[in-house]
Amino acid sequence: MVLGACVVALAVGVLGDWRVGVRIFAGVLCAAAGMRLALPDDQAGMLAVRHRFVDVGLLAAVGVVLFLLATSIPDQPV
Repeated sequence: MVLGACVVALAVGVLGDWRVGVRIFAGVLCAAAGMRLALPDDQAGMLAVRHRFVDVGLLAAVGVVLFLLATSIPDQPV
C-alpha cells in the first residue's frame, strides 16, 4: 500500500506539480510511520530487526522535513 502510494506521488511529481508530488510523498511517509506504530511486534516480520520507535521516528522526521522543504522553497521565475 505504501509502495503504491509512493509510485503515485512520483508520477504526480514527474507529470504534474513537483511540490504536490513531494507533499504526497511526505504524507505517505507520515502515514507509514503511523502504520508501523500500530503494527504489533509479532506481525512485524523482518521489520522487527530495528526497534519500532526508530522506524517511526525516521519515517516521521523525513516526512515532516520533506513537507517543510517543499513548502519553503520559493517559486522560480521561468
